[in-house]
Formats: sequence, structure tokens, C-alpha cells
Amino acid sequence: MVNRLGAPLFRCALQVLAVSAVLMLLIGQFTDIDLIIEDYYYDEELKTFPWLKSWFAKDLMHGYVKNVIIKSGYLLLLVVALDAIRPWKKITPFVRSRLRFVATASLLVPTIVRAVKQFSVLHCPWTVDRYGGTEPFLRLLDHVPEGMQVGHCFPAGHATVGLWLAALCVFWLPHKPRVAVGVFSAGLSVGLVLGWVQQMRGAHFLFHTLWAAWLASLVILVMLMFAYRILNEEKAI
Repeated sequence: MVNRLGAPLFRCALQVLAVSAVLMLLIGQFTDIDLIIEDYYYDEELKTFPWLKSWFAKDLMHGYVKNVIIKSGYLLLLVVALDAIRPWKKITPFVRSRLRFVATASLLVPTIVRAVKQFSVLHCPWTVDRYGGTEPFLRLLDHVPEGMQVGHCFPAGHATVGLWLAALCVFWLPHKPRVAVGVFSAGLSVGLVLGWVQQMRGAHFLFHTLWAAWLASLVILVMLMFAYRILNEEKAI
């Protein structure tokens, strides 16, 4: 029997997102995990994050790897645009709809995360007074001191460079849901790794990255809910 996308799967996914959101709120608010991680990467004697300008963190991960993923996204958008103007006969309806899905995710995920950042007052580690900056460290639910400068550092924008890759799972839906889950997790992992490197550099706290991954997951899930009829009707070849 062919697996199908539908209400039971979406309900389960929404429940997972709801539970994970509650857990992140509680853990982020009532533990010092963010500070413990940044304390580890911060050099108190030098008053800096040693990884900030390192070749691995700055040039490789924040430079080359980031640019490769971004340019891959641009290439995907170009292919989808050209195919929309003049459909390529070699692209099947199954592949075409999924290319368009992933291309849309590559735009929506970063855009929505950036939009949320505009309403955020939280600061990056390197601007927090604990790490040589001038602003107080705040958790997501903390009261914002009067007159504090807004930070616009939450959620982690850099992680979205890779988080949209989770949308590639659509190529295995609905016929291979287990493989799709694995691809989805692998895609999120790319973004989480990029986010972790930013934590090493003092650019983000852990929960900045985790909430970015949560938002990316929500965006992709909502997209699947809107597109499930098309995805169910088309057959893989």
C-alpha cells in the first residue's frame, strides 16, 4: 500500500513541534546551557572568542561552505525559473513539483527567520557584557530593561543558510516516509552545524540556533500541508 500524506501525519508532526517548543522554552529559560557553551569558547584572559577569526570558523564554514550552499540555492532558483518559462521535457511532473517546493523553502525559511529577528531584542554573545560587550544577557522570556538597545540576534540567521535543505525530504514523500525523515534530519543538521560554528565564534547562543531550526521545521511542515494533495497525486518514477 502506498503511503500518503494526510491529517494523521501532520497532527503528529505538529505535536512534536509543540512539545519541542515547550521543552526549549523551559530549558532555555531555567538553565544556563547558553552561558556554559559560550563560557567554554570565550577566552577570559584575551577577552575574545579565539575561534572568531580562525580559518576553520571564519574562512571555511562562514565563508566557503556558506557560499557553496547559497550559490546552490541560486542555481536551484534559476533552474525552476527557466523551467517555468519553458518547461523542460526531461523533468517529470514529480520532480518539477518537488524542485519548486525546495526552491520556495530556500526563500521562505531565511526570509521568515529574518523577519522574526526584526522583532527580537536579544543580543549576540559578543555584544553581551559577560563577553566584553555592553548589553545584558537575556533569555527569551526575560523582562527587557528600559532603555536597552535591541540586538536583533534571535533566532540565528546564519543557520538558515543550511536549514532549508531539510525541504529536500519532499523527494521521498509520500512513498518513502522513513527516508524522508532521515533526509529532513540531515538537512537540519547542516544548519545546526553552521549554527554551532557561529556559537564557537561568539555570534550566537545555542537556543538562537535551535529556535531557527524549529522555525524552519514549522515553515516546511506548513508548506507540506498546503501541497499535500499535489504530492499525493504524483507518482515517483
